Amino acid sequence: MADLPMADRHETVLPDTDPQVREVLARAGAVPDAERRAAVAEVVAAAPASIAAWAALAAEGRDAVERYACARVGYHRGLDALRGAGWGGRGFVRWSVAANRPFLTCLVRLRAAAAEIGEDAEVARISAFLTELDPDWDEANVAG
Repeated sequence: MADLPMADRHETVLPDTDPQVREVLARAGAVPDAERRAAVAEVVAAAPASIAAWAALAAEGRDAVERYACARVGYHRGLDALRGAGWGGRGFVRWSVAANRPFLTCLVRLRAAAAEIGEDAEVARISAFLTELDPDWDEANVAG
């Protein structure tokens, strides 16, 4: 089968984050810095399928390896959710759709942590993947 032109690729929208998880994550994110990682980790433990929770924990990791591991789990949870939403390895997953942002945030955080540990080939792959998923990708979308 020939490659489909980009214009012929479908868009995939992930399920939105559970409102209860979103609320608990917001509360966890508001605790003092010294307690935030533990609070976010509790959300992950209570909702391990939540891509948004893993994205939040990836930002709170104590070192590059922990940030990398959390972002990778969130990325893989995201791939599972994408497949469940009909994505077959092709198609757009755009930042402009709020429900897609936790997955794309995991990708950005995975790339940042990969850079910290010297995984340069992975950094390049993730950068290419981001623009494949969203040709309008803007690095300003996600800080860190």
